[in-house]
Amino acid sequence: MKNIILTGDRPTGRLHIGHYVGSLKQRVELQNTEYEKFFIMIADAQALTDNYGNPSKVRNHIIEVMLDYLSVGLDPKKVTFFIQSEVKALPEITAYYMNLVTLNRLLRNPTVKSEIKLRGFDHEDKGIPVGFANYPISQAADITAFKATIVPVGEDQLPMIEQTREIVKSFNHVYEKEVLMMPEPLLSENEVCLRLPGTDGNNKMSKSLGNCIYLSDDSETLKTKIKGMYTDPTHVKVSDPGHVEGNIVFTYLDAFSTEADFKKFLPDYKNLDELKEHYRRGGLGDMKIKQFLFNIMEELLIPIREKRKYYEAHLSEVFEMLKKGTEEANGYADKTLLEIKEAMGIDYFTNASFFDEQLKKYE
Repeated sequence: MKNIILTGDRPTGRLHIGHYVGSLKQRVELQNTEYEKFFIMIADAQALTDNYGNPSKVRNHIIEVMLDYLSVGLDPKKVTFFIQSEVKALPEITAYYMNLVTLNRLLRNPTVKSEIKLRGFDHEDKGIPVGFANYPISQAADITAFKATIVPVGEDQLPMIEQTREIVKSFNHVYEKEVLMMPEPLLSENEVCLRLPGTDGNNKMSKSLGNCIYLSDDSETLKTKIKGMYTDPTHVKVSDPGHVEGNIVFTYLDAFSTEADFKKFLPDYKNLDELKEHYRRGGLGDMKIKQFLFNIMEELLIPIREKRKYYEAHLSEVFEMLKKGTEEANGYADKTLLEIKEAMGIDYFTNASFFDEQLKKYE
């Protein structure tokens, strides 16, 4: 059987280049491989777990995220896009899985622990919302509802996939039926791409930290952000030896540059290793490498901007893609829900044997 792929993003803002190298580029490549079905979910219900006081933030970014998907080359003829909250089977499946996981196990999940700390839920005056703690179970419902076997994720999501695998194993064992498929995570092959740092040197590119380069940024905005990037504070003069490690410009070059880029934009160097060596021994200015990075990024983003402009002018098409994909997703998830309920023995009105069993009891 061919693989079923499921992945997605929370609609809390426009997507940035960290999303691109970490997952979007890989998705575009995956859509040209052999698979049974490829689902991409706009995870608005998950986004509401920590934006419950600001639902308009989520609502206003659903189309923004969809525009980013289309602008990078994800093809609606090859991929099914859908909105999570509009798939009615998912909350019910989540409820059934909640009986298979303890609260302590949820709170031990490394991703949940780090996110709780990041959002301040661990403070004495601020409790942990049940919906937020329940996030791994909800994600397991998303994955298994579509019987996904491949789940492209970032490194920080690996504990979530592991918890989904535990739920699959537990459900199939308890109900003695191989209803749920075992998913496998798929990571980017480039380690730098697993978690691209922010332009300020922070170890995470984050919308909330304001250190992102967005896929929709125009040329001038891109240039300004790259010029302001954190480099090496000890590299004061051009003649000074410089450090490559921890230098964000070189981190981005590790993620984006190719030998073809050197031939086109910086022919004095054969490859990135030669450029790094020159920087280490001194005699190479930060502005030169920043200009090189800008040229690479600008070439990447120009076609993305152009596609986005087209779809911005054809929003009715975008809306119909999303509506059609969500209808299709509902069909898949409903079928899985029926199989789950049958395995659990709670398919009272879809299985005639229930009524027959009750008749025999009172004969």
